[in-house]
Amino acid sequence: MPWIVRKLRGTPVYVKARPDGTPAAEADGRVDILYRLDPAAKVYRAAVRNLEPTGDPADDRPVDMEASDPIVVYTDGACTGNPGPAGLGVVIRDGDDRRELSEYLGDATNNIAELTAILRALETLADTAGATDRPVHLHTDSSYSIGVLTKNWKAKANQELIARIKRVAQAFRHLQFVKVKGHAGVPDNERADELARAAIDRRR
Repeated sequence: MPWIVRKLRGTPVYVKARPDGTPAAEADGRVDILYRLDPAAKVYRAAVRNLEPTGDPADDRPVDMEASDPIVVYTDGACTGNPGPAGLGVVIRDGDDRRELSEYLGDATNNIAELTAILRALETLADTAGATDRPVHLHTDSSYSIGVLTKNWKAKANQELIARIKRVAQAFRHLQFVKVKGHAGVPDNERADELARAAIDRRR
């Protein structure tokens, strides 16, 4: 089933589309929409007249959800003290392929570690052939990161880092940030935390 991207009241959504890339509206003028490109996502309905182009021609190209499984990413940052010695951890799953990143950051705050983990994940995928055209589901347990990157929170600090992440994120056609509860037994989130802490321990 092909989907295109439109804005609904300023929020990007995935819109069920015909093969020619136009919204697959029914007789009542409404069309199925998703807030994330995932077969398990809840389907909503919206009036086509309330949907606006995003301004990016890439969003007009239909993407087949069933033919393009998402790349799943978990990121985490850790520091001893705040600020203090900091590290990041990243887990990237693409089907049977799995990559892990663990990097020491020197002295930094927890928020910097969380944001830098997201940046490293996106930079890694941006250098991976075809990844920017596929759905990417990036999980983080950082409410701060979700807020400053997706909810227009006004950041008093880390503005340059946030701007850099947003620039890299623009290369991805179907990037979805997912808030996950930290230290709740989610295996890959726990693993990302282990990788971040291991990076700090290696420098002690």
